[in-house]
Amino acid sequence: MLKQLYINNFTLIDTLDIKLNQGFSVITGETGAGKSIILGAINLLLGQRADTKCIKQNTRKCVIEAHFDISRYGMEDFFNDNGIDYDADDCILRREISPTGKSRAFINDTPVPLSAMKTLGSQLIDIHSQHQNLLLNEENFQLNVIDIIADDKPLLEKYKERFAELKALRKEVQRMRDEAEECKKNEDFIRFQLKELSEAGLQPDMQEELERESDMLSHVEEIKTALYGVENILSAGGDADGGVTDKLKEAVRSLENITDIYPETKALAERMESCYIELKDILQEVSGDAADIEFDPKRLEQVNATLDKIYSLQHKHNVTTVNELLALQADMEARLSRIDNSDEEIAEMQKREQALAEECGALAGKLTAVRTKAAKAVEKEMPERLIALGIPKVRFSVSIENKELGGDGHDRVSFMFSANTSTPMQPVAQVASGGEIARVMLSLKAMISGAVKLPTIIFDEIDTGVSGKIAEKMGGIMQDMARAERQVISITHLPQIAAKGSAHYKVYKEEAENGTTTRMSQLTDDERVNEIAQMLSGSEITEAAVSNAKELLKVK
Repeated sequence: MLKQLYINNFTLIDTLDIKLNQGFSVITGETGAGKSIILGAINLLLGQRADTKCIKQNTRKCVIEAHFDISRYGMEDFFNDNGIDYDADDCILRREISPTGKSRAFINDTPVPLSAMKTLGSQLIDIHSQHQNLLLNEENFQLNVIDIIADDKPLLEKYKERFAELKALRKEVQRMRDEAEECKKNEDFIRFQLKELSEAGLQPDMQEELERESDMLSHVEEIKTALYGVENILSAGGDADGGVTDKLKEAVRSLENITDIYPETKALAERMESCYIELKDILQEVSGDAADIEFDPKRLEQVNATLDKIYSLQHKHNVTTVNELLALQADMEARLSRIDNSDEEIAEMQKREQALAEECGALAGKLTAVRTKAAKAVEKEMPERLIALGIPKVRFSVSIENKELGGDGHDRVSFMFSANTSTPMQPVAQVASGGEIARVMLSLKAMISGAVKLPTIIFDEIDTGVSGKIAEKMGGIMQDMARAERQVISITHLPQIAAKGSAHYKVYKEEAENGTTTRMSQLTDDERVNEIAQMLSGSEITEAAVSNAKELLKVK
C-alpha cells in the first residue's frame, strides 16, 4: 500500500508531504484545486514521460517520492532480478526532473531505467481515471478482463510463446521463398560467374607467388649475371691467384702452422675454418642456382596470363585479393546449393510451420474453453452488481467470436449490454450512458481486483453521472474492495462516497507570498462534517446540511 507521498516543486505544489492510510480513503476538493496535479505526480512514478512544464517556476528540480508497504505481495523476485535492495516494509520510488528536461528514476535509492520503474509501478498502483472508461471501446481490454477472471496466465503465456515461434517461422519461410525466387531470377548469371571463377583455378596466396615468379622470369639475365659474378669471386674462376674460398683456406693453414708456438691463434683458426665451410656451402648453392635458372618465355607468358586473369576478376568483382575472390566463389556455390535445395528446405520448414500452427490452434482452443467458462461467471455476476447499482432491468452478456489466430488466441470478446428489456443488447460502449459506463467499469474493477494482487487502486471521479443512493452503493463497493488487504482511494465530488471513507483528505489552494499553491491535508472528524456539509449545500453551510452530513457519516 501507498504509505506516504512527497511532492516538491511540481506545477502548483511547492511541498506536499502526506501520510496515507490503509483501507478506503477519499480525496475531495473543489474543481481546479489540484487533485489532478497530485494524480499527475503519481503517474510520473508509474513511468509516465516527464514534461519540463510540470516543474514549478524558478526552482532547481522537481522531486516526487512515494513509500510503499509491499510485505504481503511477494515481489522479491523483481528486486533480485534488477539488482535492487529489497525492503518489504519501505519500498521507495523516487523521480527527479531538472529544468533541462533530464529525468532520473530511483527504486530504494538505486538508479534504474524508467522502464523498470514502470514495471514495478504497474504492480503497485492502478489508477482508474474517467478516460479509462473509454477502454470499454477496446477489444483488448475486454479480453484482458476475461483472462484475469479465467486466471489463464500460464496457458496464455505458453500460447504467446508458441505463437511468437510460429510468427518467426512464418517470417523465415517467407524470407527463404523470397530469396529463392530472387536467386532463381539470377541463377544463370550466378552460374556464369561461378564458372569463370572456378576455371581460374584460384588458390590461397597464389597471386603473391605468381607475381614473384613473373618478376624473376622477367630478370633472368640480370640474376644469372649476378650469380656468376659471385661464383667467380668465391671460386678460382680461372684466376691463377685463386678465389676467396681458396685464399681463406690458405689463411686457415697459415694459422694452424703456428698454433704450437702461438696458441692464441688456435681459436682464430677454428673461426676461419667455420667461415670457410659456410662460404663453400654458399658457393655450391650459388653455382646450383646459376645453373638451374633458365629463361623460359612460355612459362613467363603463362604466368602473366594467369595474373591478368586474376587482375581482371578482381576488378570485375571490386576486390583486391585472391582470398576475397575465393570467398565470393564459396558464396556463389552456397547460393546455388540453396537454389538446388530450396524447395526441399522450404517444404521441411512448412511441415514445422504446420505442426506449430496446429499446436497454437490447440492451445487457442483451450484458451477459448477457459474464457468461455469465465465469461459465464461474468455474465452471472455483472447483472447482480449492476442491479444493486440501480439498473434493475439490465442485461449483460459476453460475446466470444472466432477470429484469425493472433497474439492472444483466436477469440474476439465483446461486452454486450442493455439497460432495459425493450432494446436488444449491443456493445456496451455504444449504448450505455456515462453513468451506466461508470457503474459497469466499477463492477468490472471490483470483480478483477480479487484476481489481481494490486496493493493500491485509485479511482479518479469514477462516480461521474451518478448520485444519491447509487453513489452510496458505489462507495460501498469500494469499501468492500478495500477490506481484502487492499488500499482503495477515491477522488470524488459526491458526499455519499466521501462519507464512506475511513480517512478523508482535502485538496485546496492557498495564496502564499510566491503565488498560489496546492495543499493537501487529512481532515479531522469535525472538519470532515463541514466538508461533506459543504458538498451537500454549496458554499453556505446550512444546519440541514450539517445534520445530513452527520447522518451520512453516522456520527451524532
